[in-house]
Amino acid sequence: MNATPPQEPLDPRDRPARLTVGVVGAGRVGPALAASLALAGHRPVAVSGVSDASRRRAAALLPDVPLLPPAEVLDRAELVLLTVPDDALPGLVDGLVKAGSVRPGHLLAHTSGRFGARVLDPATRVGALPLALHPAMTFTGTAVDVQRLAGCSFGVTAPEELRLAAEALVIEMGGEPEWIEEEARPLYHAALALGANHLVTLVAQSMELLRTAGVSAPDRMLGPLLGAALDNALRSGDAALTGPVARGDAGTVAAHVAELRTHAPGAVAGYLAMARTTADRALAHGLLKPELAEDLLGVLAEGDPR
Repeated sequence: MNATPPQEPLDPRDRPARLTVGVVGAGRVGPALAASLALAGHRPVAVSGVSDASRRRAAALLPDVPLLPPAEVLDRAELVLLTVPDDALPGLVDGLVKAGSVRPGHLLAHTSGRFGARVLDPATRVGALPLALHPAMTFTGTAVDVQRLAGCSFGVTAPEELRLAAEALVIEMGGEPEWIEEEARPLYHAALALGANHLVTLVAQSMELLRTAGVSAPDRMLGPLLGAALDNALRSGDAALTGPVARGDAGTVAAHVAELRTHAPGAVAGYLAMARTTADRALAHGLLKPELAEDLLGVLAEGDPR
């Protein structure tokens, strides 16, 4: 019987689907993504975390997965999730490369919205395979995040030859891949921050003002209203605009500004900025009548302390 000839090593792009997974940065995102990959059959093998909170998250979402220094995480894993804050990512990549922790064939996937694959260039130059996989989702650091990944869009950026691999990983996590060109990443991330991060600020301010006005359950009052507004906006865009600014009710807006100056002066600047933007969009889409816009914009200009 002829001996079986030795097999050539697998190209990392053709490796079997099941991967050992490591997490560098056990914030709210990394453990949830690793847990979702585990549900798809991949094997989390190591996680790094410094704070007590990150260690607790890792223990809750990745039980029995050892907490190790970043270099040891890379030593054990084929796929490494780099889930650190945006500003820390370039330095982390440089440090791992200089320490000799990155090896040829390593799949390195970061979750920054701001950066594409190019931030991983130092690792790419030593043979790593760069992926940018950004989940367009807010995370709590609990098991509920794994459930929320179902149907979540991911902003995906990678070299063309790795595009299918990147998209396959997103699908395995239950997500929907959305291809983002490298140059468009900052704009893509700004759009998400404008919609999601600022929404939290607006809702929190609104609840505080309702409490000041004597509403005992502002969350209960706002829930149906904001849910309907969000649904209408997603369906109809600017056509969903309503309220005193879109109607051109200058007197009502003036009353709002006066009340805010008395009870919540810190909210005035934000109210005026959003009202001006709303007025501009309502005018552009024919919702605000030009003859009413003049008085409204006058009120907004008078209300601006500048």
